[in-house]
Amino acid sequence: MIKVLFFARLQEEFGKESVEIDKSGWTVEALKDWLEKEYHLTGVTQTMTAVNEEFTDDHYILAEGDTIALIPPVSGG
Repeated sequence: MIKVLFFARLQEEFGKESVEIDKSGWTVEALKDWLEKEYHLTGVTQTMTAVNEEFTDDHYILAEGDTIALIPPVSGG
């Protein structure tokens, strides 16, 4: 299983801090596309991504036991 952590507005949209899914072997990009369609999360494809507390790109291939954090852009003033 892979643990997906949601932050900021994604957490609000999803309604929980995290979810565990069986998507090892997928790229981060494929996972983001799936999450956007499956859970109707807006803008998830534009989020920063960290896997196991290391920032990575959308080509990273997920492995069993990975923890992926999806961090949307933050605005403030």
